[in-house]
Amino acid sequence: MEGAWDIAFVLFQVWMSIVAGLIVLPAMFGVSLGFTDIYIKVLIKTLEWATLRIQRGQKEQPALPSQSANGIIEKHDGSMEEEIGELRRSHPKNLAGGDFTLCDAFYFCKKGIENIVEDQVTQRFTSEELASWNLLTRTNNNFRYISVRLTIMWGLGVFIRYCILLPLRITLASIGLSWLVIGTTLVGLLPNSNAKNWLSDLVHITCYRICARGLSARIRYHNKENRPKKGGICVANHTSPIDIVILANDGCYAMVGQVHGGLMGVIQRSMVRSCPHVWFERSEMKDRHAVAKRLKDHIADKTKLPILIFPEGTCINNTSVMMFKKGSFEIGGTIYPVAIKYDPQFGDAFWNSAKYNMVSYILRMMTSWAIVCNVWYLPPMTRQDGEDAVHFANRVKSAIAQQGGLIDLSWDGGLKREKVKESFKEEQQKMYSSMIVGSDFHEIPSHIIYELDDLKV
Repeated sequence: MEGAWDIAFVLFQVWMSIVAGLIVLPAMFGVSLGFTDIYIKVLIKTLEWATLRIQRGQKEQPALPSQSANGIIEKHDGSMEEEIGELRRSHPKNLAGGDFTLCDAFYFCKKGIENIVEDQVTQRFTSEELASWNLLTRTNNNFRYISVRLTIMWGLGVFIRYCILLPLRITLASIGLSWLVIGTTLVGLLPNSNAKNWLSDLVHITCYRICARGLSARIRYHNKENRPKKGGICVANHTSPIDIVILANDGCYAMVGQVHGGLMGVIQRSMVRSCPHVWFERSEMKDRHAVAKRLKDHIADKTKLPILIFPEGTCINNTSVMMFKKGSFEIGGTIYPVAIKYDPQFGDAFWNSAKYNMVSYILRMMTSWAIVCNVWYLPPMTRQDGEDAVHFANRVKSAIAQQGGLIDLSWDGGLKREKVKESFKEEQQKMYSSMIVGSDFHEIPSHIIYELDDLKV
């Protein structure tokens, strides 16, 4: 029995020596030995081979109906006026003639049925559809052919991911988080000085680099000259909790969030000892003025780290950017937009919180092939004269969506858990009424308003 324990101890020493020497130490100094790059290249070749095998086998299988590029149904991007005008082709009348035509109801019926089948919001909270099988999951009806070779390759992949990568990644995550808690606690004992700030930044960035290596992360940063500066606010689109790890690999940020208990609470309390992160109690989060004041006080000090905020307030599935909450854009200061785009071929970074808890999500991340993503730093933006917070937030959101190749949506991500506001329905009513009457909603005859209510727009 003692001999078995001795062998296990020796194997553990060898394992930790390999991890420390080949991964942890290079990560601490920001050096890459090239193992991840080689791994990614081999992975790309393997996935390309699997795709070719599937395509070759498909030719011998009966063809299945392909899905629309936009999802289940094909939607048209025409305006309300264009589509209603198309319906009125058999009754050519001026749309601004003030008359209600019964065929107009078909437009609203069509839109309603389309949104019941597949609306723009709920499909943003499901995993992004893949063009081919990545040996993790099949997510496309066009790629269902599985051969013996592909099955063997999939089984080999399961062994590699669960028996080699998973233990390695758990080890690295444990080392990184332990280093964060111990390091920030020790740094927090030092008096405030430039040396303390430097050591705090070193501890934080080292931890995040080790955790990134634990996910086999390959991150490409673009336009580094636009990186957020102290006293500013960094805003980014939100796909996953690991967005923080991705961004903090290239610089340190002050985090903003609610105080938690358990392990997360231990990490938060240790972090705030060495760096002025902004943690709120649950009662404070409901007080917008208290939140705004603490954030204003933080950015007023140009020696403090830039604040990292995800204005969407929830995770979106890596295809779109949804409405930015205006609170982050009311407190003033310089906004540093950042666009993050993950490559879904190597793993699904999106956290579907309605389907997976945090433990299940972390397990999925640690058993994926890798995390590959691009990060773009956009030029800093400030609020223009006469511009309100809502328009400023939309301007920043549009810039992030355009740079990241994401769909720019005006919907609130909170609709995942809430009902549509009445104001959205009223907006459609006003649009239709002004189109056929050519006046403001308040000047429309009462019979037109009643007809609109009957349509349940």
